[in-house]
Amino acid sequence: MVVLWIFLGIFAFFLAVILIRTACFKPKAEVPLTGEKIDFDRNRAVESLQKLVRFKTISYFDSSLEDDSEFQALIDCLPSLYPSVFEKCTSIPLSDRALLFLWPGKAHDAPSVMMAHYDVVPVEEANWEKPPFDGIIEDGLLWGRGTLDTKVTFNGVLSAANHLIDEGFVPEQDVYFAFSGGEEVSGLGAVRIVEWFEKQGIKPALVVDEGGAVVQDVFPGVKAPCGLIGIAEKGMVNLTFSVSSGGGHASAPKPHTPIGVLSRACCTVENNPFPMHISKPAGEMFDTLGRHSTFLFRMIFANMWLFSGVIDLLGKKSGGEINALVRTTVAFTQAAGSKAPNVIPPSASMTANLRLSPADSVAGVTERLRSLVGDGVSVSADNGMEPSPISETNCTAWNKVASAVSNTWPGCIVSPYLMVQCSDSRHYRDLSNHVYRFSAMDLTSEERSTIHGNNERIRLESIHRAVEFYIRLMKQC
Repeated sequence: MVVLWIFLGIFAFFLAVILIRTACFKPKAEVPLTGEKIDFDRNRAVESLQKLVRFKTISYFDSSLEDDSEFQALIDCLPSLYPSVFEKCTSIPLSDRALLFLWPGKAHDAPSVMMAHYDVVPVEEANWEKPPFDGIIEDGLLWGRGTLDTKVTFNGVLSAANHLIDEGFVPEQDVYFAFSGGEEVSGLGAVRIVEWFEKQGIKPALVVDEGGAVVQDVFPGVKAPCGLIGIAEKGMVNLTFSVSSGGGHASAPKPHTPIGVLSRACCTVENNPFPMHISKPAGEMFDTLGRHSTFLFRMIFANMWLFSGVIDLLGKKSGGEINALVRTTVAFTQAAGSKAPNVIPPSASMTANLRLSPADSVAGVTERLRSLVGDGVSVSADNGMEPSPISETNCTAWNKVASAVSNTWPGCIVSPYLMVQCSDSRHYRDLSNHVYRFSAMDLTSEERSTIHGNNERIRLESIHRAVEFYIRLMKQC
């Protein structure tokens, strides 16, 4: 009987701790709103993006497929679209389709960098409802490849600067506009820009590139729109698993063919996911958004010391965005074997795309999977990129971006997060620990699905908001 009472006492104590922590897990103080109204030529901003979309600046991994004239035509068009930028800003010539402009400020010791890329991915035109490069405006939408990724922010940066220059505004510190024409194929444009900064000894105080956005229904129990600002991005590596054999006729196979061995290896990898690791970006996101969730989820996120296993289990079973936030993920994407259905292949291979948690490394994940699949399966790494450093959030640079987000989209919950894709901002890893990834738009799930897909389009209001965001941000630079 005494043991029972002790057990009940301990249970009551833990329950009280959980409930008290949940009750105290309240939303943090919101970013103060200035109430400032931003006026600019909204029609001109739309028309400028419309013209940019009409250039077929398509990047291919096989560069022989690219049309250099389209890239050059876009570049040649910029002075007519943003004349004040070209009058006041210095253009710095660089190779590999890198565009770099300096807007001189009153001081030069803490510059800001506004990034975007003007190349786009290929299209399957037959699958589009509207021609992808005609720039058609209809029912409040601008259709076209690149409207969301990322000619909208390219246009937002330059339209905002053009407007502010026309108003006579001079930034307190230098502002650089850094654009690449090959981000979609991991081109060298951003690399050339970073090399230039390094040669000049320039250490940016703030870097803003594509990344998160204002989105809804992306976090359990949270209905309010969330302004997600990436403070780090996962690493990436492609691993090829291969098996060799003597080949032969399919009529007399051995017990395990190369494809059979690979299939077993695939299942082994998928059934043994990487361990969960709640990194600083994921932890700060849980701590910020969890406070706005329903009681059950607030209880979980307020007591991660007890319920982290729930997050781990949900991630393993369901996958998806939450799972990608807390572990290195493995997605098998390609396979190759025999060229004939009745021939056992002398070799077979499959490729997995891994997105690395900040806790992991290219060498570490490669060795783990090599050990997991065992002898008989060769594992080789290609195109490896380490996870980025994690940028600060309790600092002036973060506050500037958070303020611009909050004031442009009042009512959204501004939160750090871990970007699971890759961007050009990874090249700034040694230049600054104030690199933030935010695509200046509010996006529905349907709109997000058109990025790199069919029927990419943007609401005209989103074009306006992108310009407004950069005006607010540049006013703080």
